[in-house]
Amino acid sequence: MNSKVLGASTVLALLAVVGGLPAPASSEPRPRSARALPLGAGGLTETRSTRTLQPGVTLTRIVRGAEAPALAWTVELSIPGGATSPDPDAPPTALKDRASADELTSDVGGDGFDARLEEVTTPAVADYAGGSLGWRVRVGRFGAQSAATAELARLKAAGYAGSAVYTGWDGDPADRGPWRVDVLTIDPHRFRGRLEPSYGPDLENRERTSELAAAAGATAAVNAGFFVLDPKAGAPGDPAGVGVYDGRLLSEPVSGRPALVIRDSGRHTGVTRLTWQGRVAGRGASQPLDGIDRVPGLIRNCGGTADDTPTSLPLHDATCTDPDELVAFTREYGGQTPHGDGLEAVLDSHDRVVELRSPRGGALPAGGSSVQATGNRVAGLTALAQAGKPLRVEKTLRDGDGRRVPLSSTTGILNGGPELVRDGRLHVTPATDGMVQPGNASFYYGWVHKRNPRTLAGVDAAGRTVLVTADGRGTAALGLSIPESAAVARSLGLRDAVNLDGGGSTTLVVDGAVLNTPSDATGERPVGDALLILPDRS
Repeated sequence: MNSKVLGASTVLALLAVVGGLPAPASSEPRPRSARALPLGAGGLTETRSTRTLQPGVTLTRIVRGAEAPALAWTVELSIPGGATSPDPDAPPTALKDRASADELTSDVGGDGFDARLEEVTTPAVADYAGGSLGWRVRVGRFGAQSAATAELARLKAAGYAGSAVYTGWDGDPADRGPWRVDVLTIDPHRFRGRLEPSYGPDLENRERTSELAAAAGATAAVNAGFFVLDPKAGAPGDPAGVGVYDGRLLSEPVSGRPALVIRDSGRHTGVTRLTWQGRVAGRGASQPLDGIDRVPGLIRNCGGTADDTPTSLPLHDATCTDPDELVAFTREYGGQTPHGDGLEAVLDSHDRVVELRSPRGGALPAGGSSVQATGNRVAGLTALAQAGKPLRVEKTLRDGDGRRVPLSSTTGILNGGPELVRDGRLHVTPATDGMVQPGNASFYYGWVHKRNPRTLAGVDAAGRTVLVTADGRGTAALGLSIPESAAVARSLGLRDAVNLDGGGSTTLVVDGAVLNTPSDATGERPVGDALLILPDRS
């Protein structure tokens, strides 16, 4: 299905058609009873337009502020010495210590460019003290993106790297906008449909949110959890953290990170920090599992076992490695399990070993599964697995208190982070969730501090599930920093909230049409999974 991307000028009419209501002539100013979004300077104009999509489901578009001619485009230079990533959302190496930034400023100025040095400070959050992040180097101030792009070309010709950026993305609390935020609210007392995550035909490939919505006949959908994007980090599309679909645990947690837990098809929703335990048992013995449905040896976002390198703690947008792993596979992973050195025990639908193959990798039998071993874990799997005998795979999710998390066919769980709101109070946890990277202040600067498109989720005091998308990376919508995301979630009444995947992944679909403006130059991005609002089919 071809998705149609709509601008703000047509969205109100479409929402009216979806809800079966007459289209309003225009947006009305925010009612006095509604709480304004805590974004930008005080006294900004804010409009809200709300439509019912199906019983118990409403969509509200909030537009705050207006484009500010005083904001400028500039060129932000990359400071040599940082790591790079093929992920289009990976922040460039734009922040360093004062000495490195001074040296670059001097070099650029000596080549005839208008270079300036700027210190970046960031606010404190629940688990990070904030303060000075470092120094950036910028060149020029321009009234148009084209002028900044032309200056960037000149800088590249002189041997420098960087990007053209809009200063409205910096996060200045005095900015005047605009912001564009869409809010889906699901009232469990009136909702008769289903709220559930979907990953498409298999875990190892990506699909667009609009495609997943169309395949399921969804009324509305948003993109969901983090996922592998770089083939060097695993199978593109594979969840980079916990994934439970129709009550089945198909991807293990990044240890201790928050997740969105959906029960009873959306009647009960919460934000919970999760860990897990897994083991393979056979011949009267057992071995611990390292993972579920992912390429052995590659742990995206880290948070795995003690022998992972460089860390067993969460480390966002990083890939930890471990040559010695035991990973369980289901048919949901894809057409073939990963190929490579090691051993694979292939199981039939009754969990009996039907094949031991080495090297590992290949198709699974109907209703079957497998366990792959690499490195020094091969000996352990060899001792457990015997042709024709059962091999049992056990997987258990646990909450932050160590209690077993029960799963049913109406349970869905999506990975996220950082936490934003807890018990109605701001509770932003980038350090705990791996967004504070040692020796790489640029990551925090680009991912947490600066404004980006965001997708948020949570539950309010009335038990309503709330899904939020905020456009960004443009002049028509500035996006949100992570602290701003938390403030927006709380202002919308969320009691508990978590950040989901954002950046170019942020997508809102209603009745088959993409209503927001995805930030990738190529349009809507294929993602790992999406959260679907399905109609009542009873």
